[in-house]
Amino acid sequence: MSGPACNAPSSSLLGTRGGDGASARSSLSGPIVVVDNYDSFTYNLCQYLGDLGCEPLVFKNDEKTVEEITALKPAGVLVSPGPGTPEDSGISLQIVHELSPTIPVFGVCMGHQCIGQAFGGKVVRAPCGVMHGKTSPVFHTGEGLLQGLDNPFLAARYHSLVIDKASCPADLEVTAWTEDGTIMGVRHKQLPHVQGVQFHPESIITNNGIAIVRNFISMLC
Repeated sequence: MSGPACNAPSSSLLGTRGGDGASARSSLSGPIVVVDNYDSFTYNLCQYLGDLGCEPLVFKNDEKTVEEITALKPAGVLVSPGPGTPEDSGISLQIVHELSPTIPVFGVCMGHQCIGQAFGGKVVRAPCGVMHGKTSPVFHTGEGLLQGLDNPFLAARYHSLVIDKASCPADLEVTAWTEDGTIMGVRHKQLPHVQGVQFHPESIITNNGIAIVRNFISMLC
């Protein structure tokens, strides 16, 4: 049996089949597109997608237009981590604005911040300062991407910015948080296929982070 049909042609295919591929067997309606915000962690995310049976189409955030991405008819879009602020993320903010009404969007770190800002929130300096390769217990609602995870679980954090708790849009439900209340995950209330996590599920120091990526694929099947 083949894995999800994520292998539309591209000059930038990443990910290999194998590993946990048996957990992702239903065919998808189109490719999973990964918007790479020039971050090395993107490769880890693509490896997880590959291990789960997908071959994502990967494009730098200035390589394609949103119209070109839309023409690929993606089953879902993953917006990767990256340096800087959402304003530095190429088409990532526009992807969230224009595709989220009809296409599932999963944002990681920078991608998560893009979701917060796209729906009216502010992205601010993290009150705890720079978090680089540190772990924190993450508490969560157990819904969506976080279904089936330990509560709390340890997650890797590589960020200095967060979605501002005070201005978090009413349209977004906070799905994960740290002990001090820092937002670690959001989900759109009317568009529950739009979700983000501030931490890095693809890091080896996040407990069972591949389960989060598996949950994303399951949403698309």
